[in-house]
Amino acid sequence: MTTSLSFALAHSLPELVLAIGALVLVLVGAIRGRARDVLTTEIAIGILGVAILIILLGAKSDAVIYNGAFVDDGFGRFFKVLAYSGSLVTLLMAQDFLHRAKLNKFEFPVLVLLSTLGMSMLISAAGLIALYLGLELMSLALYVVAAFHRDDAKASEAGLKYFVLGALSSGMLLYGASLLYGFSGTVSFAGIAAVLHGTPGLGVVFGLVFLFAGLAFKMSAVPFHMWTPDVYEGAPTPVTAFFASAPKLAAVAITVRVVMQAFPGITSQWQQIVIFISILSMILGSFAAIGQSNFKRLMAYSSIGHIGFALVGLAAGTQAGVASVLVYMSIYLVMTLGTFAAIMSMRVDGKAVEAISDLAGLARKDGVMAFFLAMMMFSLTGIPPLAGFFAKFAVFNAAVQAHLYGLAVIGFLASVVAAVYYLRIIKLMYFDEPAVTFDKAAPVLRAVLAVTGILVTFFFVYPAPVVEAATVAAKSLF
Repeated sequence: MTTSLSFALAHSLPELVLAIGALVLVLVGAIRGRARDVLTTEIAIGILGVAILIILLGAKSDAVIYNGAFVDDGFGRFFKVLAYSGSLVTLLMAQDFLHRAKLNKFEFPVLVLLSTLGMSMLISAAGLIALYLGLELMSLALYVVAAFHRDDAKASEAGLKYFVLGALSSGMLLYGASLLYGFSGTVSFAGIAAVLHGTPGLGVVFGLVFLFAGLAFKMSAVPFHMWTPDVYEGAPTPVTAFFASAPKLAAVAITVRVVMQAFPGITSQWQQIVIFISILSMILGSFAAIGQSNFKRLMAYSSIGHIGFALVGLAAGTQAGVASVLVYMSIYLVMTLGTFAAIMSMRVDGKAVEAISDLAGLARKDGVMAFFLAMMMFSLTGIPPLAGFFAKFAVFNAAVQAHLYGLAVIGFLASVVAAVYYLRIIKLMYFDEPAVTFDKAAPVLRAVLAVTGILVTFFFVYPAPVVEAATVAAKSLF
C-alpha cells in the first residue's frame, strides 16, 4: 500500500506542488494582510518554475494512477510544460500592468495557480469524471479572473458573460458525458473504447455532440466562440493573455486525448464533428477579424482561427496528425505570448491603449518593438521561414496524408484571407505617419517580446527538439 501510494504521489508531484503552493499563498496573503502584494506573484512564479522542472527532470515512465482516473504519460507531460509555461510568463508580464492599475492583489496569482492545477488535472484525465472535475476547477478560477477588475464595467461584463455561457457549456458537456456513460457502462476512456466501435447508436452520437460542444467552448471554437471577442476585449490585458494561452492549450489537449483514447473505434463519427468545427473556425477567424479596430478583439478572432488550423491536424486521426497538433500549439503559445507582450507595451502617458491605429509609425519611434511585432504578425500569417509556417505546414501535411484534401485547401485559403489583417498591422507600423509615442515598456515585457521574437524567427534553424518531443508525446497516446 505504501509503495503504491508513493508511486502515485511521484507521478502526480507537479499537481501536488501547485495545490500546496496555492494553499500556502492563501495563507501568506492573509497573514501579510496587504491590499497590494507583489511577493505572492513572485512566489507563484517560483512554484510554476519548480513544477516545470519536476516534469522535465522527473521520471519519464507512463502510469495510470488513482484507480484509473489520472494518467501520467508523455502526451500529458508535453502539454503540462506548455500550460505551466503559459501561466508563468503571463504572471511575469502581468506584474507591471497590475501595479499600474492597482490590481496587484494576492488573490490573482492564487487564482492563476488554481486554474493551472485544473488544467493539469484536465490534461491528465483518464475518465469522464476526472475530465469534468479538472474542467470545473480550471473554469471556476477563470470566471473570477475574467472579472478581476471589479470597478471596470467592461471587465465585470466580460466575467458575467463568461460565467453564464461557461455554465451552459459545462451542462452540455456533463449531459454528453452522462449519455456516453449510459451507453458504454463505464466512465474510463479505455473502457469506453472497448465498448464503442463500429456504427454507434443515435444516443452515442448525441453524447459525442454534447461532449464536443463543451470542449469547443473551452477552445473557443465555432460555433461556441461567442464569448471570446467580448471577454478578450473586456478583461484586463494580462487576463486576456492568460485566456489565450494556457487554458486553450489544456482544452486542446483533453480534446485530443478523448478522441484518441475513448473513441478510436468510431473515428468516422467524431472526425466529421472535428472537420465541421475546424472549417467554421478557420473561416470565421479569418473574415471576422478584418474589420476589427481593437487589437485584443482582433487577437480573439485570430485565436479562433488558429484553433481551427490546429484541429485540421486532429481531423487526420493519425499519430502524425496528433504530433502536428502538438507542434502547432507549441508555436501558437510562443506567438501569442509575444504578441500580448507587445499589446501590454502599448501605453501613452501611463494609460494603456488598445487601438490598432495607435501602432501607426511605430517603426520610426521604436524600431526594435516594431520589428519583433512584425515577426509575430508574419509568423501568425504563416509566412516562411518563420515558425508559424512550419506549424501550418505540419497540420496541412497531416491532413493531406489522411486524404483530407478539401480541408487542407480550405485551411490554405483561410490563411490567405487572414493575411489581410496581419499584414495591415505591419503596413501601419512601417508606412504610416506616427500617431502617438508609446511610453518606455517594462523590461520584462521587452524581454518576453524579444525572446519570443527570436524563437519565432530562428525556429527553422533547429526545429528538431520541438518536433521530436511532439512525435514522442503523440506516440504515447497510441
